[in-house]
Amino acid sequence: MGRPEGVLLDIDGVLTVSWQPIPGAVAALRELRADGVPYVLLTNTTSRTRRSIAETLVAAGFPVSVGSVLTAPAATATRLAGTRCLLLNSGDIREDLAALELVDDPDDAEVVLIGGAGPEFDYRALDRAFAALQAGARLVAMQRNAYWRTAEGLRLDSGAFVTGLEYAAGVRAEVLGKPAEAFFAGALGQLGVAAAEALMVGDDIESDVLAAQRLGITGVLVRTGKAAPGAPRRGDGEPDHVLDSVASLPELLARLRR
Repeated sequence: MGRPEGVLLDIDGVLTVSWQPIPGAVAALRELRADGVPYVLLTNTTSRTRRSIAETLVAAGFPVSVGSVLTAPAATATRLAGTRCLLLNSGDIREDLAALELVDDPDDAEVVLIGGAGPEFDYRALDRAFAALQAGARLVAMQRNAYWRTAEGLRLDSGAFVTGLEYAAGVRAEVLGKPAEAFFAGALGQLGVAAAEALMVGDDIESDVLAAQRLGITGVLVRTGKAAPGAPRRGDGEPDHVLDSVASLPELLARLRR
């Protein structure tokens, strides 16, 4: 890689767990800001709007703004603007999906749009999604993560449901958040740096680290969140760097920039 000039960071499991800051995370971002290192937060979180995410992080002390948070729903709104979508998601993100036409009737849907999993993913909701797919709708996933970490432990995410719908309907989902190449490309564009000059810091070896490495971005895995001790090991590659937590990121950057 070239001299690192910018950083992409996941949020959940990297900066926070259950929206509580991981020890040292606030200080790490403040040090990056003080050193003039630009960063963008790149998240598959679909339970909150960009504005809500930014406000929560600012209240916890993180030096961020709405503009520095890129979310899978925001990318989805850009990609599917004007499309009739049957939405299945846990959390109210309609503010970020205003460019879409959300419909309730499976026969009206051009797209079955899957967000993050939760109690809303019951049989009736999944069967309605299946009906829309049978009627010709496309399957689009804002993300297909297998699980995420909360203060109470790992929780099942929507990847299992996306896979089930693919199997039942005989279709393949398009993914718009991580690990989609376009999602990373948009973040690099906002940073204004080339892939070889960027680091991606994440807790998901597949969607964060390996996906970034395929684009020439240096992948940094943190041993928090999904990658905490005892979590299932996923992915068939190795990160460029492994840190106990994001608290050690400024030290890694300083070493790489010498």
